[in-house]
Amino acid sequence: METIKGGDRYGQVTEEEKKHIPSFLELHLDLSTSQSSSSRPIACLPTNSIHVQSAEDEGMCVWYGQCGANPLSLFGSQANCPYNGTAKPLPSADRDNLAIVCPELVAELEAKQGGADIKTCCNGTQVLSVMQQMSTGSLLLQRCPTCVANFRQAFCHITCDPQQSQFMRAKEILTAPDTNKSVISILEVHITKQFVSGVYESCRDVLMPSANEPAISAMCGQWGTYYCNGTRWFDFMGSMSNGFAPFEIDYVYTEGQNSSFIPFNRTVIPCNQPASNTSQKACSCLDCRESCPQPKPLPPPQPPFTILGIDALVVVMALIFLLFTSCFITIYICLSCRSQSVDIMTRTSSGTDEPGCVDRTGAAMGDAITRFFTIWGTLCAEHPWTVLIVGALLSIGLSCGIVFLKVTTNPVDLWASPHSRSRIEKEFFDSRFQPFYRTEMLIIRPVGVDKVSHETPNGEELWGPVYNKTFLQEVLQLQNHIAKELTVTVEDKEVTLNDICFKPLKPANNHCTIQSVLNYFQNNPDNLNLNSTDSVFNLTINYINHLETCFRNPVSPLDGKLNLPCLGEYGGPVFPYTALGGFLNGSQTLGDNPPYKDATALVIIFVVNNFYNKDNLTQALAWEEAYLSYMKNFSHPMLDIAFSGERAVQDELSRESQGDIITILISYCIMFAYIALALGEFNGCGRLLVDSKITLGLAGVVIVLVSVSSSVGIYGYIGIPATLIIIEVIPFLVLAVGVDNMFLLVQTYQREARRPAESPSHHLGRVVGHVAPTILVATCSEAACFFLGALSGMPAVHAFALYAGMALTIDFILQMTCFVSLVALDARRQEDNRFDIVCCVKGKQKEGAPREGLLQKVFAGVYAPTLLSRWVRPLVMVVFAAWLCSSIAVVPKITIGLDQELSMPDDSYLQKYFKYLAEYLSVGPPVYFVLKGKLDFNNLTAQNKVCGTVDCNLDSLSTQVYLASRLSNRTYIAQPASSWLDDYMDWSVYNMKSSGTPCCRVKDSDGSFCPASDSESNCTNCDITVLEDGVRPDPSTFYEYLPFFLQDIPTQDCPKGGHAAYGQAVALHNDTQGEESVTASYFMTYHTILKTSQDYYEALLWARQVSDNITQAINAGGMEPAVEVFPYSVFYVFYEQYLTMWSDVGTSLGVSLATVFLVSFILSGLDLFSSLMVILTIAMILTNLGGLMYWWGISLNAVSLVNLVMAVGISVEFCSHITHAFSISQEDTRLLRAKDALTTMGSSVLSGITFTKFGGIVVLAFAHSKIFKVFYFRMYLGIVLFGAAHGLILLPVMLSFFGSAANKTRRQQQQQQRREEEGGEVKKPHNDQHWKVHAGL
Repeated sequence: METIKGGDRYGQVTEEEKKHIPSFLELHLDLSTSQSSSSRPIACLPTNSIHVQSAEDEGMCVWYGQCGANPLSLFGSQANCPYNGTAKPLPSADRDNLAIVCPELVAELEAKQGGADIKTCCNGTQVLSVMQQMSTGSLLLQRCPTCVANFRQAFCHITCDPQQSQFMRAKEILTAPDTNKSVISILEVHITKQFVSGVYESCRDVLMPSANEPAISAMCGQWGTYYCNGTRWFDFMGSMSNGFAPFEIDYVYTEGQNSSFIPFNRTVIPCNQPASNTSQKACSCLDCRESCPQPKPLPPPQPPFTILGIDALVVVMALIFLLFTSCFITIYICLSCRSQSVDIMTRTSSGTDEPGCVDRTGAAMGDAITRFFTIWGTLCAEHPWTVLIVGALLSIGLSCGIVFLKVTTNPVDLWASPHSRSRIEKEFFDSRFQPFYRTEMLIIRPVGVDKVSHETPNGEELWGPVYNKTFLQEVLQLQNHIAKELTVTVEDKEVTLNDICFKPLKPANNHCTIQSVLNYFQNNPDNLNLNSTDSVFNLTINYINHLETCFRNPVSPLDGKLNLPCLGEYGGPVFPYTALGGFLNGSQTLGDNPPYKDATALVIIFVVNNFYNKDNLTQALAWEEAYLSYMKNFSHPMLDIAFSGERAVQDELSRESQGDIITILISYCIMFAYIALALGEFNGCGRLLVDSKITLGLAGVVIVLVSVSSSVGIYGYIGIPATLIIIEVIPFLVLAVGVDNMFLLVQTYQREARRPAESPSHHLGRVVGHVAPTILVATCSEAACFFLGALSGMPAVHAFALYAGMALTIDFILQMTCFVSLVALDARRQEDNRFDIVCCVKGKQKEGAPREGLLQKVFAGVYAPTLLSRWVRPLVMVVFAAWLCSSIAVVPKITIGLDQELSMPDDSYLQKYFKYLAEYLSVGPPVYFVLKGKLDFNNLTAQNKVCGTVDCNLDSLSTQVYLASRLSNRTYIAQPASSWLDDYMDWSVYNMKSSGTPCCRVKDSDGSFCPASDSESNCTNCDITVLEDGVRPDPSTFYEYLPFFLQDIPTQDCPKGGHAAYGQAVALHNDTQGEESVTASYFMTYHTILKTSQDYYEALLWARQVSDNITQAINAGGMEPAVEVFPYSVFYVFYEQYLTMWSDVGTSLGVSLATVFLVSFILSGLDLFSSLMVILTIAMILTNLGGLMYWWGISLNAVSLVNLVMAVGISVEFCSHITHAFSISQEDTRLLRAKDALTTMGSSVLSGITFTKFGGIVVLAFAHSKIFKVFYFRMYLGIVLFGAAHGLILLPVMLSFFGSAANKTRRQQQQQQRREEEGGEVKKPHNDQHWKVHAGL
């Protein structure tokens, strides 16, 4: 006969220690009840009960009545009297009590004994004892009536069965010290393993909703959920080592050959079937997986579309490229052979053709714009000081608005629109339930520490280095210093963590919530040194044994091996997956049996209260600042620490805005220096200081900066906050646009000689008339593009677009006024031969005509002829087609998201924290399913749409979340949601049908709530009627006692109290008529481990799909008023943008391109083909930038979207000037017009944008911030180089092939003017006179 002991007796606790065992949520397995005469709580289940197989021959009793205290019990628990006689009649009152707790036994005895008068081996005292002892165990399991029916069979039969001797015997009888009578101290029970396993299987899935843990984890001691089985469960419940059992029960599962016992073995009802003697339904899906409907399999992830194993898009684009190339080359060769000269192809129509309406309208518009700017430029040149003074005063006035500017650094305000779904839901959650807790986290890795050897009955085990005792002691010293000694003075008050931390069991327990494995030792260093000896294997039991027990069952109120609870000092559980790291070896799934002993890092989380009213955060912010400062300066040779605080990210973002100021200034200084030097002309060393434009260049740069400051000032007056992106990006953008305009104006003025009898003012006015139309087209296109881009819902993009559009508009106005006036003043200085900067000194007299610049010569004599030569042009088309096709093939593969570490400076302590977070974090963020709206919980139908217990709908809120958690690898939902509704129903009916103290009581004195633990006040049970199913209360009193549940702190007397778990989970509202209702509540669960941006936004997407299904199910049947269920987690507001990132990119860039096309079409004189050519080129630049993002690892997010929108603006500068010059050129063929346009504008575009920006961009590569290196250096470099390549290489070639015909009206006007000037002789314009063609005269 094999006997299995329930446990060792050395692990018992004192009564005083017992009082201090913490309780939390409903995980408090104080599977306890009464001791001695009535109130001694016992662990897990009554010590007297188990169901026995009936025998034909009549057995005898083993005990009857209680005779005194068990001498083996440290608590003086009452033990039963030995008795070997026959069963005795049970009085009717006691029979009624027994029928309440053991209805199956009473029904069986009545049937066998033929009447209501039954004989049992227990008296009334024992019946009351078993009622009290079973109350807590039944409470944890009562969600599943079938489980409870199976569970109570054994304990009821052990206690009262009239044939006890068939399956049990008194193994040890001692003398009670208080009565001097004999008592049974050890009971031996023979029971089949089949029955025990069957009961376990029917109960293993029953949930404790507040903890999202199976109830069995609280009832199986050190084994926890994973290691528990039927025999271990019963052994633990029968062992005095659990700290609750009044005497020992030794279960025998295997009978010897000569055994005379008939082991107890009754039929076990599966949990998906109702109990046979009741009308109850089967257990719910949440409590019995066999009751769940078979979930519809999710469609498998769509595999990548491939052709012959190669990405389909790559194959398609390769075929398109081959088709385009072959067709283009074939057509080009055929046309070349036929015409013998490609240069004379597509000759422009002769001037005798009559111009159409579009030509006449376009020419009229162009002439009107030219005349206006000619007059405007002349006036500015004639009155320069007036213009400058007025411009300066207006600019200063506008810039003063900077005083009122607010800079947004809050990441939520930066990336989430106030009208976005995530922001609205966050606001609702924060205002109803308070914002999610503030968390201060430490991730600690041991340095120079080996693995720890631990002796077990199976031999030596190696545990991870984090379990080194010295290491743990040092970590605990740091933890306790932060928790108890770190102080900061706020308003003359010393503030510690205790003043701001979250205390779920306050006022019963005033300890802070600290998630740390050291909380298994109550944060007491002495407890790490506790030891005992295993009486069975003679092995030392130490702190590692306690850790192992708590890892298996973190909600255990007591580990008898060291007389320590696993529940933390604050009264709640510390789940090992939140406090350990590095044990998953790269996996993102915990699995059923995580290898916690292999952990390589400890995670410590201090939980701090958060408030919707930010004025209440003063103390928390001050303490967090002191905490972060302390950790920055903390070092220990044994501890490698990464740390963070709730305010850390915002602090580092603010620091980052200042950290790269020097880098940005150097970048701008290089660009300023280049501009100042490049604007000048070289006519010999003697006139170097006369012909230089340093003052003019710096003044032009000042105008650019003033336009930015004026834009910022305007929005400062209006109250639209700025962002760091604006401060960092817009100066770059406006410099690119403004400097290009400066070069166009100055270089055109230098090239074009003054006409005879033309005053300097009229000369400058004529030059302004020449170049202003193209500047106007570019600026209006860019400004309109940005202003319409402000329609974006993303705050960062919205603000950038507004500020950029205004800055470009102001820059254009200032350049067309103040800069023109400055050019006029500089021209006077130069004509007077005065030095630049030092105007009082005169230089050498100018000799000869103006020289053409070196860059101009290169373009006219080398670059343009080479680029537009016969065989280079088709080669350019082929190369750029290949480039475009390759970019299109990879653009869909661009990664979406923004890794957190990219947003921080390289020297930030958060870089290490983010790295360790990804490497060691083993738990996902919490997610709340929020029920929004007034659901009538007084109605059972409404309750059934939400709850997860018996009779609840199979598509209820709780059930749907549970089913989603079973597909966690796809849905990212890790476990079922905690349900205040289910726990409230359990709390309401607790002990309502027994003699025990119920959870719900009312004080007779004032009608207030009377906790079950209150034994001093005069209290009356709540007027709650239990429905026939015995599981749920009558819904008519639902709202009356709900506030009691929410304020009830869980204790041993009532472990279902809702204050700790649900104190903030339910929003109650009293209307004008005094009727109470629930306007909102949440059901919390966790996501699986999330590491990448894709994990985060896909988790959000799945949570929304689940919540939408729940909303639809609740509102089915036309429920009024309709309710809504939405998911909320702290990260949703940051990652929602990625759900619509591609559509946002398409919308923003589509609106920008459409705006550029429309403005370009109108202001270019209705030149459709030229406008299309500009848009096509810009689209190609953007597409190739997308290819660059893929190959260079630049992810798609709000920052890169801002850069792409900005790229549209800068690309206009690369394209519009050359296209405009082409459209007004009057050369004979497209080829010649393309050469003319490239020669005229190419040098200004190259020197004004490309060279200016290149030097400044290279400096950004040395920035401290990764976001500068990745999103500014890489993207800016791509924008400038790709823009220059497309504008100066591809665009002229495309214009030579596909450009629009010259405007006929303009051609006729030009020919008429030549006849008048040359006496009627029409001459072909010489290439050296290309500036005349450009002028359109």
